[in-house]
Amino acid sequence: MGHIDNRIYLASQSPRRRELLKQLGVHFEVLVMRASPGREDVVEVPQDKETPAQFAVRMAREKSQCGARIVRMRRLVLMPVLGADTVLDIDGEIIGKPRDLAHAMEILTRLSGRAHWVHTGVAMTWTHGTESRLSSSKVEFAPLSSETIARYLESGEALDKAGAYGIQGRAGAFATRIEGSYTGIMGLPLHETAALLGWADIKV
Repeated sequence: MGHIDNRIYLASQSPRRRELLKQLGVHFEVLVMRASPGREDVVEVPQDKETPAQFAVRMAREKSQCGARIVRMRRLVLMPVLGADTVLDIDGEIIGKPRDLAHAMEILTRLSGRAHWVHTGVAMTWTHGTESRLSSSKVEFAPLSSETIARYLESGEALDKAGAYGIQGRAGAFATRIEGSYTGIMGLPLHETAALLGWADIKV
């Protein structure tokens, strides 16, 4: 089923996700979720025995479905809703956004000199249901001195990002090796997102 102008809603406030969607040439509107009743439906707490990858996909699906409910509740123009969620995986432990600078320092100290995984789930909700995809990438960091970490924290980049870093910013210098999707590590894997757009009959 086609719809207006091949547009979608993006159920995310992330400026990086907006930039990545623009790369695909997709017309989209950002759906503001937080101020809405119903936003509390998305409880970002892992379930028992849920892996980081499963958690990222479930969160993406819940954000997308919650966005679709908000569209109906506000009687907005019906369009597909794209949701995404990114988590870090250190030895099977789910690491999200840091609570504060001290927590960011703790996370980056753990990432120093070793490999971790970045899982990004993406999901689309449209008239025929919800479809999701997962992108998992492995990132290796060089050893980081406490001075290097402190300087990075001063840049202000760490706080709103899963795992306390953004690969597209200054922390790109920390990564010695990446296996997987660079855009997935940024927060919106373009290959998987394009597949979901195709599922919703949107041409990219």
